[in-house]
Amino acid sequence: MIISILIFLAVLSILILAHELGHFFAARRNRVWVEEFGFGIPPRIFGKKIGETIYSLNLLPFGGFVKLHGETTEDTITDTSRAFLNKNKRVRTLIILAGVMMNFVLAIVAFSLVYSFTGIPKETQNVKIVEVSANSPAASSGLEVNDIVREIDGNKIASNQELIQTVDSMKGREITLMVERNTELVEIKALPRENPPEGEGALGVLISTSEIYYPPFWQRPFIGIYYGFKESLFWVGVVVGGFIKLFRDLFGGVIPRDIAGPVGIFALTSEAAKFGILPLINFIGILSVNLAILNVIPFPALDGGRLLFVGIESFFGKRIVPRVEAAIHTVGMIILILLILAITASDIKKLILGGGISGYIDSVLK
Repeated sequence: MIISILIFLAVLSILILAHELGHFFAARRNRVWVEEFGFGIPPRIFGKKIGETIYSLNLLPFGGFVKLHGETTEDTITDTSRAFLNKNKRVRTLIILAGVMMNFVLAIVAFSLVYSFTGIPKETQNVKIVEVSANSPAASSGLEVNDIVREIDGNKIASNQELIQTVDSMKGREITLMVERNTELVEIKALPRENPPEGEGALGVLISTSEIYYPPFWQRPFIGIYYGFKESLFWVGVVVGGFIKLFRDLFGGVIPRDIAGPVGIFALTSEAAKFGILPLINFIGILSVNLAILNVIPFPALDGGRLLFVGIESFFGKRIVPRVEAAIHTVGMIILILLILAITASDIKKLILGGGISGYIDSVLK
């Protein structure tokens, strides 16, 4: 459990620090004074001033923050030309969006690393058996893992869908499969069951048309970046679709069961870590995309909320009174904290009723 907690804190820190580094670099690039870059959450344990910025180590060992000069109306502004609030709309927009962009960069890097080491999946017309369920028709007939299904009753099979449709149309009748095994063709007879157990098909096999391609070592970083970028875009679509469904459900009076808060993310991180470093890195990429999309939602206290106020300023040609904006962000933060607490309570309930992490994950995925 201690190791799981440390891994979770490390993952959370990577995600938040990457986000804050985006704000940090963008602020420095646009001549906004960065007063402090903090590792962890205050109170401060140690701080050292390097140049004009204090780099601090704080008590709560996860995440981090960036303190910009003149970020709120409550700040004492001593250098008006380098205060965040005094910068034009373009600069403020760049600084606000930089954290989100850095999370996308982190996701691309994470996915690129995974693809560089695990290889590139390529679609083929070889329908390969990757798993045979125990006590299934496939197991009884002698089908084996890595068999490639070429024909069923003389009909050529070149895709997963073709195999599934062909077998489903012949449930309860004996079929003849022609499979390729170690470059040799083998004829196997099987009887697809009419009422397979939940989670299994009529034959009881898991199939795939993907094969792993390992490019030359020197090419892997470049190919990895390409596929890492594609994977990031894929998850952007998944996450955006998930948020749209979430808001639709909430407005429809339905409380979704699959929302995960800090406790839920801890459970999922622990599960990913069990499978090794690469699955954990892949999960970091997924979380980073989630954090990026979450932050651009136009809700007060989030980056998207701050961006919304810049947009309102551009549309009306007049800035909202900073004190009013600050008050709205404070209310937004309170709402977010209450929401996180409610989700956390729900996560803890799922963990207790589910009998641990595995039970929690099952309850979320149902």
